[in-house]
Amino acid sequence: MACSLIVPLTVEWYTRLFNVKTLFEFFSTLTGYRVDLVKIPGESGRWGLASYANWGAALLIALAGATVWTFAVRKRERKEYNELYYWIRTLARYRIGIGIIAFGFLKLFPMQMPFPSISNLEATIGEYTAYKIYWQSVGVVIWYEIFLGFIEVFAGALMFFRATSVLGAIINLGVLYNIAHANHAYDGGVHVYSAYFSLLSAFVLAHEVPYVWKLLINEQNVDPVEYVPVYHSRWLSNSLRTLKYAIVIGFVFVYGWIRYDMHYNQGRLKEPKMPGLAGAAGFYDVTEFKINNKILPYSPLDTVRWQNVIFEKFSTLIYQVNRPVSISLANGTPQTKDVDRSYELAGIGGGRRFFYYDADTKNGLLYLKDKNIAKSEDEAGTKIKKTDKKTGAKPDSIPPLAWHFQRPSKDRIILSGIDDRKDSIYVVLDRVNRNYALTKSRKDHKKTVQSKF
Repeated sequence: MACSLIVPLTVEWYTRLFNVKTLFEFFSTLTGYRVDLVKIPGESGRWGLASYANWGAALLIALAGATVWTFAVRKRERKEYNELYYWIRTLARYRIGIGIIAFGFLKLFPMQMPFPSISNLEATIGEYTAYKIYWQSVGVVIWYEIFLGFIEVFAGALMFFRATSVLGAIINLGVLYNIAHANHAYDGGVHVYSAYFSLLSAFVLAHEVPYVWKLLINEQNVDPVEYVPVYHSRWLSNSLRTLKYAIVIGFVFVYGWIRYDMHYNQGRLKEPKMPGLAGAAGFYDVTEFKINNKILPYSPLDTVRWQNVIFEKFSTLIYQVNRPVSISLANGTPQTKDVDRSYELAGIGGGRRFFYYDADTKNGLLYLKDKNIAKSEDEAGTKIKKTDKKTGAKPDSIPPLAWHFQRPSKDRIILSGIDDRKDSIYVVLDRVNRNYALTKSRKDHKKTVQSKF
């Protein structure tokens, strides 16, 4: 079964591998392989028991292969399969190593769990999906996230060497089991992948269990026996050694540099990095709201009138309204363009609409694109195209909105223009000073946000 879980069995994976265009895509294809033989839509296929269907498929393939092999060699003299077992364990070690290192770099160079934005700090506990609560509880302690990343990279590197693989497997089993059960508890969506590494780590450790039992339980001396194949061909031995160190250097150092460069130099992040309107960041009450020149008084039940507005430090504007909005269930992945970065809106409800904007300060214009529509996703986490009911346009073809803005004082912003329903709006916003219990320290900010953009 271990072999059927480790070796890719789908044509799509090999097609993607042989069509990579960058070194990063090559590494990502190798490290990110998931057993993908069965797809079951729905909640159980994403979070429940059915999400492990691929393990069942791998088990059936393993049983079928074992049955065929048993019948094929039943008349031959019995042979030991020490060398085959050695290579399967080696494949498991290396699969754990490259996979957990990829996990680790996302935390070591903190990209996976950003510090909560203003809109996230304003959300109530009931407006969060479970996984977002968990991710943000890690994101508020940036050095803990970095420490987790270091442990994962360190433990992954240990798996490349026989002498340290047991220690590495013990660390990985503990770390990945913790991640797996946390994702089960919070519907994180990566419980199967993290449990996958726990399973492989347990498989690697299974060989050592009799020795540990004899030493610790029976209190007897242990003389471990480790089968290692000996190859008399110098060319083969040198080739295997070269491949080994190419993997070590490639995944620990080259891939590590690529991840560092993406985060600190390229700015490939989960949250936008383009600064927003200068001095505008904060929470705003909607003091006055006009639609088609008609004043709408405040009502928490109104499905048209905005309740509040948030300007983030980066180029995102959010308004809240008592109207259902599609909630993205994605974890968010680092993107190159601000408009594609969806972590800020993923897993958060409460009728919030998120807009990426470009500011033309000379002419007093904001050009906005609705990020909720562009990043709508179904329960399986697959991107879907929702047609705009009024215009009949697909999300990618919806033109950006253009709103005029005025700033009569440092704490007041006035917006006017045509909204996505083709209605004329006029909105007066007054900033409310908020003191949040959670604040990013200056030291954390320097380490995690400052980069060569």
